[in-house]
Amino acid sequence: MKITVINGSEKRGVTYQLKESFLKAFGDGAEITEFYLPKDCPNFCVGCTSCFRQGEMNCKDASYVQAIEKAMFDADLLVFASTVYVFHATGAMKSMLDHFGYRWMPHRPAAELFGKRAVIITQCLGGGDKSTAADIKDSLSWWGISDIRVFRFKLMSGILWDKLPDKKKASMISKLQKGARKLQRIDYSKPARTSLLVKGKFLACRMIQKSAAKTNPESYDYAYWKEKGWIDGKRPWKR
Repeated sequence: MKITVINGSEKRGVTYQLKESFLKAFGDGAEITEFYLPKDCPNFCVGCTSCFRQGEMNCKDASYVQAIEKAMFDADLLVFASTVYVFHATGAMKSMLDHFGYRWMPHRPAAELFGKRAVIITQCLGGGDKSTAADIKDSLSWWGISDIRVFRFKLMSGILWDKLPDKKKASMISKLQKGARKLQRIDYSKPARTSLLVKGKFLACRMIQKSAAKTNPESYDYAYWKEKGWIDGKRPWKR
């Protein structure tokens, strides 16, 4: 089993410890590839739109972005771990997700991501866990991922792992490892079911592509959809 992990921070704090507890449940049988932000994707998307107009390899940060994308394509399970910064995902996580705007369904979604399974792990001091998970989940859903499992945790006092009450740590770890055991039982040779919501988004974007092609038939995005056969009868969730 291959797992690709995107860490929203290089800090080895509470979120890191929770993520490690989750991964530990998979044992030595899992092949884990991890990226730590911002180190492994250090630059902001500057909105140059090169990825949309000319292709993703024209992004100034393509070497970073494509390494992450390849690891996601190769993985059976994707894990996104982000603590809460002012009620949202870390800036580094948001910056990385911005780089993948070209993989949103209105542009050039990857068939490799439809059928993937993903996990979001987040924790906060007081609040913001829900909005942080939503920051990440929005992108995953628009990439075509339907099976997204969210583990959210609230801490009401203290942000240092070593000083958290043992009972609280045990409770969080138990919840994560229970979730991990459920994921272990999945047959990953079969893709996850694509939800009606994701299918609806795809079909709406297909209509947008067909309409846009009337005024701009040379569009890079439209050419991609046409090549994939999605303008006609093929669908990315059908292998």
